[in-house]
Amino acid sequence: MPRRWLMLALGTAAQTAACAFVYGIPYLAAGLRTTQHLTLTQVGVLVACPALGLVLALVAWGAAADRYGERVVIAIGLGLAALLLAVAYMAHGMVLLGVLLALAGAAGASVYSASGRLVMGWFTAADRGLAMGIRQTSTPLGMAVAALTMPALGVHAGLAFLAGLCGVIALLIALYAADPPRAAAANEASGAPANPYRGSAFLWRIHSAGALLVVPQFTAGAFALVLLVDVRGWSPVHAGQLLAFAQALGALSRIAAGRWSDRVGSRLRPMRHLAVATAAVVTACALTAAFPSPLTDLALVVAVAITSSTNGLSFTATAERAGPAWSGRALGIHNTGQNLTAAVVPPLVGAVISTAGYWPAFAAAAGIACAAAALVPS
Repeated sequence: MPRRWLMLALGTAAQTAACAFVYGIPYLAAGLRTTQHLTLTQVGVLVACPALGLVLALVAWGAAADRYGERVVIAIGLGLAALLLAVAYMAHGMVLLGVLLALAGAAGASVYSASGRLVMGWFTAADRGLAMGIRQTSTPLGMAVAALTMPALGVHAGLAFLAGLCGVIALLIALYAADPPRAAAANEASGAPANPYRGSAFLWRIHSAGALLVVPQFTAGAFALVLLVDVRGWSPVHAGQLLAFAQALGALSRIAAGRWSDRVGSRLRPMRHLAVATAAVVTACALTAAFPSPLTDLALVVAVAITSSTNGLSFTATAERAGPAWSGRALGIHNTGQNLTAAVVPPLVGAVISTAGYWPAFAAAAGIACAAAALVPS
């Protein structure tokens, strides 16, 4: 049925636009340091602002989507984000810019709360895994868009571009998206099904492992560009182009991981193996940052690609374990944990890099990936 593929395309496009500004601010790091005269730690705070706003608004937007439907929520939220980013284009000063980025992130949370529901509702269980795998590529695709455009455009033009992108997608959602048909059984669901959190730490272990794996993902994603510029002498534009390629590989890694989990009949076994692989690759980043060479560039590309591969697996495992009656709440908890970690990581890692250098920050991220692998349930 062609309509469901249109819904998938619109949901993925909306999520990509939201990710482009929520997670794309690191690609303005060089411009922020020069035009705003900020330290790397201060840049890390600005990088965290959209994710912080996102975390604070996820539950409220989820409740709105439950009541009013996905199309209205995505269109209003993404349109509001476009307006706030347009105002940020004219803003001066770190505090005002940070507030506007946080508010834009809160508006963009509408997409995180509703676009997955939009896609899930239009696909059956037989092909939902493929659909959600495609939808989950939106994070690396959004980062790739930011990596290609932000260094070349600079701070002000970059924010204007992000505002325009969000505005166009919001309009397309308003015009062409349609809420999926609701099964009567879903509307009749009550509190009768057992609480999957009661008497078992299984879901909490998935949530914890997923949150911990955000640390290496955002260590590589947020600071690969400045490492290439500061240590390897790349220009911001060329470094952004290289990392856009890495983010495209990250999108493919999510689809490949999903297909792998389908073939082996398990989400958690591939997740554990990929967490171990993440630890190894990020360790290589630490070593090559301590002893810079062309291998540093290669290690960073592989790290950016592989650190995002487990995201879809953890979301799918959460929904499957929680069951239909609890999946919405469970995914909300999972999403909040991941994005809260994403908000905290950039300023902390920026502070570590400022005081100790790049290699200790990447070494710590590798250790956290090992802890995540140990937490993944059997």
